[in-house]
Amino acid sequence: MEALRAPSPVSPPSLIRPQSFKPLSTLSFTLNKPNTPLSEGRIDQWGRLQCVYHGWCFSGSGDCKLIPQAPPDGPPVHTFKKACVAVYPSTVQNGIVWFWPSTDPQYKDILTTKKPPSIPELDDPSFTHTMYNRDIPYGYEILIENLMDPAHVPYAHYGIMRTPQPSVKRDREGGRPLEMNVTKIDKNGYTAQQQNGKWKFLPPCVLYGSITFGRNPNESDGTAKGKLAQKPPRQALLIFICMPVSPGNSRLIFASPRNFAVWMDRIIPRWVYHINQNLIIDSDLYLLHVEEKKVLEADPNDWQKICFVPTKSDALVVGFRKWIKKYSNGQLNWGNNFDRSLPPSPPREQLLDRYWSHVVNCSSCNAAYKSLNALQVALQVFSVASVAIVAATKQGFLSVVARNTLVVAAVLCFVGSKWLSHFIYKNFRYHDYNHAFVFH
Repeated sequence: MEALRAPSPVSPPSLIRPQSFKPLSTLSFTLNKPNTPLSEGRIDQWGRLQCVYHGWCFSGSGDCKLIPQAPPDGPPVHTFKKACVAVYPSTVQNGIVWFWPSTDPQYKDILTTKKPPSIPELDDPSFTHTMYNRDIPYGYEILIENLMDPAHVPYAHYGIMRTPQPSVKRDREGGRPLEMNVTKIDKNGYTAQQQNGKWKFLPPCVLYGSITFGRNPNESDGTAKGKLAQKPPRQALLIFICMPVSPGNSRLIFASPRNFAVWMDRIIPRWVYHINQNLIIDSDLYLLHVEEKKVLEADPNDWQKICFVPTKSDALVVGFRKWIKKYSNGQLNWGNNFDRSLPPSPPREQLLDRYWSHVVNCSSCNAAYKSLNALQVALQVFSVASVAIVAATKQGFLSVVARNTLVVAAVLCFVGSKWLSHFIYKNFRYHDYNHAFVFH
């Protein structure tokens, strides 16, 4: 299991980085008593993390600084060891908070020797990118396999994502053979070559691919320098950070840096990109949720018995299964209480919910959601007010043109509010994707 013990992006623990101290700290998720979640707390005016249940306050080192219920002239009970909370080793890299998932003192300085995966393009000012995250109702293994599988894109995401089309199409979607070759697999992951790009799996949770336009991805920098001395090749990356949360649940952080069309991200707000990314996630979410239940019925070391993977397009997925079998006994270790069974599937609308799985935690989408709802209410109020003015005004007080203008404006505002209501629900709450009814 050592291969799976690595710095992880922050999930349940609580973060604190007030101005009073420089390092970022990741505190234990709960208090020792009464086990209330510190993640629901707040940073007070002195830069302390305050539990909102009893008001206890903590510093970034985990020390308790205040127990309001303790008399000021009494024993300093806030200094007792039981009043403190555990601290995880943590750091910030590429704009993402990472922590080592153990509070054992032997790992206090672990991040000096074992660092999170570094992706230079995320910090390169010549590249632009937006971050996206979402809670996913299927597990880490299924999530990362799905992202490693390019063959599903023209089918599961038909009408959403563009894919290169073959010269002779054998079906509506344009599926085609894909050449993928995986290098040697070891505890540090593996690399796969694919036409004009590369894919890398950095255990346990990072998968990223790079696509180079106008240059062979295998060409050395020295060779390319002479050809493209004046202008660097256009490059785009797909970066996926996949976090296990619990059996049957995971979390995805996604970024797509690129060094061209940089101006677009300065004009288009993040929430517009996120709408499309949510649609992509939703278009195969139900399929993967059901698939996971089938996969868990099999022995984790006999995965190939329930899956037939005869083509080169499956190379990344096969590589991942070989890696997790060799270094993690074919599965994540959830402890002895996990019997590989998952709870019943929730209703489809709950399964594909966007609000609680993304919008509420995304500053851009949450602000857009609130603003659009406010606009919807304003349109309704104006519509009702316009009708009320026309009805209450005596004949002759308003000209015919003015009355007709108010009536037309009321109708347009009412229709606009209804359209906006549908737009908000479809893009920020729930949008189903029925593959049987997707047409050009």
